Amino acid sequence: MIEQRSSVNIDELLRDLPTETAKAVEFFWTTRQSQIRRQHDSGLADAGQRAAVTGGKQMDGFTRLITAYLQAVGIERTDIFLNKRVELPGFFRATKEWDLLTVVDGHLLCVLELKSQVGPSFGNNFNNRTEEAMGSACDLWTAFREGAFKDSIRPWLGYAFLLEDADGSSKPVRVDEPHFRVFPEFVNASYKQRYELFCRKLVRERLYDTAAFLTSHREHGLNGEHDEPAIDLTFQRFVRSLLAHVIAHKGA
Repeated sequence: MIEQRSSVNIDELLRDLPTETAKAVEFFWTTRQSQIRRQHDSGLADAGQRAAVTGGKQMDGFTRLITAYLQAVGIERTDIFLNKRVELPGFFRATKEWDLLTVVDGHLLCVLELKSQVGPSFGNNFNNRTEEAMGSACDLWTAFREGAFKDSIRPWLGYAFLLEDADGSSKPVRVDEPHFRVFPEFVNASYKQRYELFCRKLVRERLYDTAAFLTSHREHGLNGEHDEPAIDLTFQRFVRSLLAHVIAHKGA
């Protein structure tokens, strides 16, 4: 259990993060499995793999974990928004729903997007996921520049992604180059490698402050097993960056 503390040592606070992350991964797979089972039992038309898209809630283990850490560093639960009241104004569109917000005394402190992808059709959703993440960040920062969030300091924006570790996500993917060469890092790169590159480039291009990239096999994931392929995209680094921002600015 993560308890609120009057003085915060982030290293001490995050001591049990690997165990808590495994629980969130386990929650992801067990929730997804339960949703598919309910879809099949109900006889609904979108039963089966589509339940993983229409069911939602699989990433709730991560949002609840992040909520607990935010509370541990002094953020009131009433200032943390998930599932409801998660809309923020955009610049290119009226509003966008995020996965978790922290708004303290009318000031936007942090914004999180947590996404996942499970096979078998990894290629069908890759472009949608990447375009959505880039567009959402661009929209938010333009709205921020135009004063949509009043006199808020620059909020912390984070992106976390969980990908199924499977043959379809691990095998090389051919690229089409009818006119110009693609960047060399994409040649024969699997979807797993592409997502890692994508998350890293989101941070390097300063679209997001921090990104996390996790993979997990659907069978072993039921026991919480997962992998973090890149040292610069670990969930620990993600949470540490978030908490450091909150501690530094929650009273600003």
